[in-house]
Amino acid sequence: MKIDRRAFLKHAGVGGLATAAGAESAEAAPTDRVSNDWMGVLTDHTLCIGCRQCEWACKNVNDLPGQERPKEEFEKDKSVFKERRRTDADNFTVVNEYAPAKPEGKPVYVKNQCMHCFEPACASSCLVAAFRKTSEGAVVYNESVCIGCRYCMIACPFLIPAYSYDNPYSPAVRKCTMCYGRTSEGKLPGCVEVCPVAAMTFGKRSELLTLARERISEAPEKYVNHVYGEDEAGGACWLHIAPRPFEDIGFRADIGSTAYPELTKGFLSAVPLVLTIWPAALMGAYAFTRRREELARVEVAAGPERSGEKG
Repeated sequence: MKIDRRAFLKHAGVGGLATAAGAESAEAAPTDRVSNDWMGVLTDHTLCIGCRQCEWACKNVNDLPGQERPKEEFEKDKSVFKERRRTDADNFTVVNEYAPAKPEGKPVYVKNQCMHCFEPACASSCLVAAFRKTSEGAVVYNESVCIGCRYCMIACPFLIPAYSYDNPYSPAVRKCTMCYGRTSEGKLPGCVEVCPVAAMTFGKRSELLTLARERISEAPEKYVNHVYGEDEAGGACWLHIAPRPFEDIGFRADIGSTAYPELTKGFLSAVPLVLTIWPAALMGAYAFTRRREELARVEVAAGPERSGEKG
């Protein structure tokens, strides 16, 4: 197969620039801006009643499929609890049902969405800095610069970013943004505002941690002694407290407390060197192959004349 030189240089250049951008975006992650004054949400899973009004509100705020359904349909539809669901491009938040903490207790309902990490792996892995950690705490996404590589989906330890396949010419990764547009205007996130039992609290992360610890200490028989999101993956702005161990209600317990971008710094620091050597090696191989092809064509073209000379 022949390789057009112009096409080769074009693809090599785009690949190099994209990888370089990835290294730059990793360095741009807010590694030195960890702040308990970031805004966040505390979800108390002992209070959630599984009404799924948060799902309805999320769809309406973010203009997602299913928003036309009345809120009452979400409350009545219990069939969704027959299987474990995860967030996707059409559902930025989902509620799952788990067995009671005690035999005589009520089911445990668990709301999942983006954790809004202190040092988001999605932002660190993004080649074009489509993700960023805002000064308020939310992790947001700029669809206009996304190239659809989907590295963010692989990098996220919570498996949150989801790819929208509706239009192959307009790549888009979708996820919860903590209703950044609303909170910037002084409003509550849609899911927090609509919750009928105040299972979620929006506020400064430092205050949410204090609230979570108070609830646990005041009713130790009601909660496990763990605030999920306080340390996981280096810390997050969305916190959870629950009546059952988190690994029993769908949360990952193997994440650790190290921010995921920290685990890849050594690799990313080598990217500039790779960008220098690898394109040069490819161009050398390309030039060598082209030279051999040209010499072979010359020999074939001069074959009869050389044969006559020898005769």
